[in-house]
Amino acid sequence: MMKQIFGRRKASKSADKESIGGRRHAVSNQQSGSGVADQSGQQPILSSTGHACGSGNRMGFQESRINDGLFASHFGPLPSIKDMPNAEKQNLLIVKLNMCCTQFDFTDPTRNMREKKIKGETMMDILDYVKTANTKFPEIVVEGITKMISENLFRTLVIPPREKKVLQAFDLEEDEPLMDPAWPHLHIVYELLLNFVQSPETDAKLAKRYVDHSFILRLLELFDSEDLRERDYLKTVLHRIYGKFMVYRPFIRKAINNVFYQFIYETEKHNGIAELLEILGSIINGFALPLKEEHKLFLVRTLIPLHKPRCISMYHRQLSYCITQFVEKDEKLADTIIRGIIKCWPVTNSPKEVLFLGELEEILEATQPSEFQKCMVPIFSQVARCFNSSHFQVAERALFLWNNDRVYNLISQNSKVILPIILPALEKNINGHWNLAVRSLSLNVQKLFSEREAELFAECMLTYEEDKVREEARKLKQEAAWKRLDEIASDKVTSGEAVLISPTLPRQPSV
Repeated sequence: MMKQIFGRRKASKSADKESIGGRRHAVSNQQSGSGVADQSGQQPILSSTGHACGSGNRMGFQESRINDGLFASHFGPLPSIKDMPNAEKQNLLIVKLNMCCTQFDFTDPTRNMREKKIKGETMMDILDYVKTANTKFPEIVVEGITKMISENLFRTLVIPPREKKVLQAFDLEEDEPLMDPAWPHLHIVYELLLNFVQSPETDAKLAKRYVDHSFILRLLELFDSEDLRERDYLKTVLHRIYGKFMVYRPFIRKAINNVFYQFIYETEKHNGIAELLEILGSIINGFALPLKEEHKLFLVRTLIPLHKPRCISMYHRQLSYCITQFVEKDEKLADTIIRGIIKCWPVTNSPKEVLFLGELEEILEATQPSEFQKCMVPIFSQVARCFNSSHFQVAERALFLWNNDRVYNLISQNSKVILPIILPALEKNINGHWNLAVRSLSLNVQKLFSEREAELFAECMLTYEEDKVREEARKLKQEAAWKRLDEIASDKVTSGEAVLISPTLPRQPSV
């Protein structure tokens, strides 16, 4: 291939001839008399920038972006690294890494088909070399690998317009995700990065010069990709980086925290929240006890506010796992978490209420009785409101709490406090809820109390009936007051006098 390239040049161009000869001579000297050549014994291989690559000197990995046919003539197949002598493998690896920095337009599958195929085969050869390496990677290889990975992965993500669907979780779930047309090459790059990070031949102290803060931040930016396959790779890679580079752990947690802040308080749109929470779930699981103050602040300032966005269904399972991990790590956090969730409780979003009730059940399963007593009043005040929801799934989910043995035991131990809170809501359902299943479940819950603690149930029913009579009397009194006001206004409307309320007229609180 290279003979054909250089054979087109005329011998009369002496300056070019000297330049080529000088380069050949330099390569042969650096390689101790043996040039890296293909199987046909052609000219020494040049890098994608046209410069010969040696083994002894540190190379400058130059950015090479394809521009139609400008670079195509330099892009040819190279011999396999495993077929080369050990002394020449590193030289060929560097050439291939530099060549793979070349970028192609994958939105048009008909352009540069030959070069794309060669690049894919070359990257697979590099991946095989990294997988089978049995010696520590030198700095020039580490630099070359991270440079090639950066050139291929770090790009501007193309996010299609959503036409007013940004905050609607159900619309986002129904929309088909964007599949990156470059994925056939990108997944090889991700495999290379993953194997490079977790390889025992990668020295963390050396690699952190290139896998630095900027590298990690740019990886985090890619989590907003709509391609689920890419986010899955990113999740695994970032977790491996967190495990290998211990010095970066606080930085990674802080950087993820910043992504969450922007999502909660600014955009409410990000494709990778679920994957980031999966990483944090593993991190939280490994927290040492007692928990540091910074971890508790992360819970209060980030994880609990993540219940606010309307698209919570996209990541609720992972969020619930993280929250439960905190309760299991420190039982005293249960009260803080439950009160925080109740503060974020939705008013008009019924699917979100169902999610919250499921999460509440998981938290209560991990809550100790002493902590449960601190927050049982706000819990069952909210549960009672859910009983009377006109959305039958919300009411059913709240009533299903009694099917959980752990939750039922907590309720039974504190029935003197809980029954007076929920009994009016149960009676309201039994006497008037439109859904037969909700009425039946309400009756079953009431029956559990009446059979287990008949005396307490009778006492609460008596109190409920008395309160009901007082409420009816209050409503009658209020109606009489409004009727009197109406009569006074009617008498004075024709005279043009200002209508004044008598100071003796008692003011009734609004319902």
